[in-house]
Amino acid sequence: MNKSIISEEFLQQVESLQMLIKNNVAGLFGGNHKSKTFGSSCEFADYRDYIPGDDITKIDWNAYARFDKLYMKLYLDERQLHTRIYIDASRSMGYGKGKKDEQSLKIAATLAYLSICEMDKVSIYIIRDKQIHALITGMSGKEAYINEIGKLNDVSFDGDSFISDAILPEKVGYGDGLSVIISDFLTDNDYESAIDYLTEKKRDIFCVQVLSAEELNPKARGKMHFFDSENTSKFYRKNINREIANAYKQALNYVTDRIRSYCHARGAEYMLVSANESMSEIFFRKLTDMGVLK
Repeated sequence: MNKSIISEEFLQQVESLQMLIKNNVAGLFGGNHKSKTFGSSCEFADYRDYIPGDDITKIDWNAYARFDKLYMKLYLDERQLHTRIYIDASRSMGYGKGKKDEQSLKIAATLAYLSICEMDKVSIYIIRDKQIHALITGMSGKEAYINEIGKLNDVSFDGDSFISDAILPEKVGYGDGLSVIISDFLTDNDYESAIDYLTEKKRDIFCVQVLSAEELNPKARGKMHFFDSENTSKFYRKNINREIANAYKQALNYVTDRIRSYCHARGAEYMLVSANESMSEIFFRKLTDMGVLK
């Protein structure tokens, strides 16, 4: 992009936002980062029988005194989770004066920062056509964030995107963090398989649907000539009257309800965002309503 969306001023706003919400996180970024395997943290998990050769310092001698049998203490393994953010970089994301593309980049940058502050690794990928393009990989720590996040300014939005075709061949990690898909989801292409794939991999999933003000509440009336933003050979001529406008709203509700229901049926989080909303509006009111913030 030509403009610096991820500017120093924006990053200062993100840092202020994080300071305000850091003690109120209830979900997504509120996990205690404990895996289901056992390791060497200080949090007790369970017992198992002693096996010759085990570390005797982990024997529970109080249990031995009570049961006359050797038991080993097991502790939860703490590990660094990996947040993976996928941005739909199709041409339709640049539609409208509401600037869905800019909003998508800002949301990605904010989610990345919140993850970094939870000591997680972050990777950001661009979905273009049927491929994933790694923009930032394995970013960890605030210094790395400051050095790397400006790469979002170089993202261009063009062509089509096939979310499932792009994500399915990729290694996404197993049960090791959050996967975020940022898209308008206004496509006939398959995105459901990607959600199913991430679900099978035991990842937390967050789908963010970004729509422009024109898409959410179109003002067009009279004779109009529309082109498909991702395939200009497809066009639509129609006299836009009240009946057509109502039919559009019904179709839009169907699209948003479909992705919302699909996410919830698979335990994934879903959020609908207007391109005109501020980060404060999104990360306070919306995430509070979702139960992500207390």
